[in-house]
Amino acid sequence: MPLQNRVLPTQEIVAESGRGLLMGNRGTLHRPDRTLGVTRWRSNAWICCVLDWKGGQRDPMPPGRWTALFFFDEAVALAAGHRPCAYCRRHDYLLYAGAWAAGRGLSERPRAAAMDRQLHLERVEPRTRRQRTTIAELDELPDGAMIRFDGRPALVLDGSVLSWSWEGYASPTRPAGLRQVEVLTPPANLLVLKAGFAPLLHSSAPRQLR
Repeated sequence: MPLQNRVLPTQEIVAESGRGLLMGNRGTLHRPDRTLGVTRWRSNAWICCVLDWKGGQRDPMPPGRWTALFFFDEAVALAAGHRPCAYCRRHDYLLYAGAWAAGRGLSERPRAAAMDRQLHLERVEPRTRRQRTTIAELDELPDGAMIRFDGRPALVLDGSVLSWSWEGYASPTRPAGLRQVEVLTPPANLLVLKAGFAPLLHSSAPRQLR
């Protein structure tokens, strides 16, 4: 039985056997029996990290510590409201923070805490604690954004839509008449993508952004 530690583009954390390219953290979410309680975060710092850090083997749910979460790829992580870790993914974090600054016309990169506060405002509805989504024109969305299409998460790439599952991205499609779409990726992460941050995509995507 797989642990409940796979993150969907809709922020939900599920028990799946699917493998991903990144892991992450929102604080300690699991109970002593390694199941999740009601809480889905303990910190506003929702990060995504490398799978392998200096070759060490780590318990994904150590008692009283953090709960390891896993993402299919970085487009999924960004859609769920995460950002690159400033420690194990320092280079990507600096690129992300630089794109954040460029997209907002800032003179210098913001601190992680400031970005985390803004992301949290945009990713979670305060009353229901559910994912906050927006509506946008498909043609205005950057590569790497994720939307809800035909009731399922999907990647936007080259103006086309690629349905997502743990098996990989489906073939690109552009349904006739599709204009306004529900966007899963928070506005702050959309701005980062528009400013040039290239997320790590799964090999099933028809092209890579980095």
